[in-house]
Amino acid sequence: MEDKIVKTIDLKTSVDRVWRAITDHNEFGEWFRVALEKPFVIGGKTEGNITHPGYEHMRLEAIVKTMDRNTLFAFTWCPVPDESGNAPLGGMETLVEFKLEKIESGTRLTIIESGFAALPENVDRAGALHRNAEGWEIQTQNIAAHVES
Repeated sequence: MEDKIVKTIDLKTSVDRVWRAITDHNEFGEWFRVALEKPFVIGGKTEGNITHPGYEHMRLEAIVKTMDRNTLFAFTWCPVPDESGNAPLGGMETLVEFKLEKIESGTRLTIIESGFAALPENVDRAGALHRNAEGWEIQTQNIAAHVES
C-alpha cells in the first residue's frame, strides 16, 4: 500500500510570501477554506470549520509539529472524517509537511502527507489516500491563486 502523497508546485512569488500563506492561520484559512480559531504554534492544536460550500458541517483539527521558517511547516491531522463529517485527532493521524525551496522563478512548494499505512486496519486506507490526493491537487491550485494574485 502506498503510504504518502507528494504534490509539488512552482509558485511565482517569494519564499517569504508562501511561508506567510501556509503559517498564518488566517491566510491558511483563506486558500484552504477553513476558519481556524487559533494561530499555528509548535505543539499547539488549532481547529475550525471548513468553509467550502457543502462542507461547512465538517471540522478540522491539527497539531503543529514543526515551523522552521521559510523551509518546513508540518502538522498532524486525521485524514478520515467520522460519521458526522468531523476529523478529530486521536489515534488516526497522518503527517502533513509543507517544504519550501527558493528557485529562480520564485518558490517550489512540496506538500507531503504520509502515514496512511499506519492507520488502523478497519479504516479504508486506500480510499483516504485517494481522497486526500485529490484534495491536495485542488489545494495546490488554491494556494497558487492566493499567493500569485
